[in-house]
Amino acid sequence: MKRTLLIAFLSILLVGAIIYRPDDAFQASLQGLTIWWNIVFPGLLPFLALLELMLAFGGVHFLGTLLNPLMRRLFRLPGEAGFAMAMGWTAGSPSGAEAATALRRSGLVSRTEGQRLLALSHMPSPLFMLLVVGAGFMHRPELGIVIAAIVWLVGLASGLVHARITNAGDQSAPAVTDNRPLFRRAATAMADARKADGRTFGKTLGDAVTTSVYKLMAIGGFMMICAVLVRLLEPLMPSQLPSYILPGLIESHIGAYAAAVSEQSGGLAWNAAAIAAVLSWGGISSLLQAASSVSGTDLSVRPLLLMRLAQSALAFAATIALWRPVTGALAAFFPASTTTLEHMGGSVHPFTQTVQAGDLFSLWPFMPLVLLLFAGGVLVLAIASVSAPRKWTR
Repeated sequence: MKRTLLIAFLSILLVGAIIYRPDDAFQASLQGLTIWWNIVFPGLLPFLALLELMLAFGGVHFLGTLLNPLMRRLFRLPGEAGFAMAMGWTAGSPSGAEAATALRRSGLVSRTEGQRLLALSHMPSPLFMLLVVGAGFMHRPELGIVIAAIVWLVGLASGLVHARITNAGDQSAPAVTDNRPLFRRAATAMADARKADGRTFGKTLGDAVTTSVYKLMAIGGFMMICAVLVRLLEPLMPSQLPSYILPGLIESHIGAYAAAVSEQSGGLAWNAAAIAAVLSWGGISSLLQAASSVSGTDLSVRPLLLMRLAQSALAFAATIALWRPVTGALAAFFPASTTTLEHMGGSVHPFTQTVQAGDLFSLWPFMPLVLLLFAGGVLVLAIASVSAPRKWTR
């Protein structure tokens, strides 16, 4: 009851603030829409659709059986968790949360395993870190590699430690008694899952695209609301705080942009550390997306929130500590650019005007290649799904 009243009160405050400052709210919503359209939509649509197809065709079960020994040894999770982790680390949030939730609904992971998998797989998009942050925001592609490597290493280390201090309570994966070769067992699991689904290829593809677009629309709504919150709350923030604190707390894409163009007394290393911290945290928007993904299950976003806070602090500290040796090593492969962050208009406050498409390094030019890879993946998946019950399981 108290929670419902609090949400209702905050909603009324938000509506009142929008009515009081309609121009700012409108410009901020356009900002969120621009980020969603140029980065999130083209970056996530193929991966979310592929997730739905792999669940229907048994690809998740096939990979899960193959990855079971490795995932058990490293993260104390069933092999199917490896697919959720791969989705989250390649497509970015919230695809990892979607995959973890799908595994929990299917009973392939226990509740405790699902919680740890959610924290492990809900990661920032590598396309965003490597292309948008490195080449687009900072004009230094090698810096995107450094930031992405630190975020990944912190996430991996956190997952390894979390697996060993948490009581796994494994109830989802009984001991393997099948003495057949691993690949044949994986093919059998794929064939059984495809038979249990039962939909035709056309129906499965249509459902995958429809479901993915629906999820992306919900993500866009979260991002627009968070962008409006950033704009409306900005006058309330103390001027002594760095300009990226508020946007980074609420929405990671806007926060990373603010951290990239902010003036830091510590120089470029502190800009990179701020970006790594913002990306590891993910923002309230990312947590809301994860909460939407796990709705209807017994999974909670509270452990994810605590894990993200810890990873954000670790990412900031690790970036500062490793900056000199890592950039020194990269200097041999990437000649120093004459364009530094200070020459990129660091005095420009990113929230005084609407973010334009040119500021955000759109991912749409990469869509033909991504769609080609997606089509190839669907073709391989369809052929494997048809061949598995006929040949591999004999």
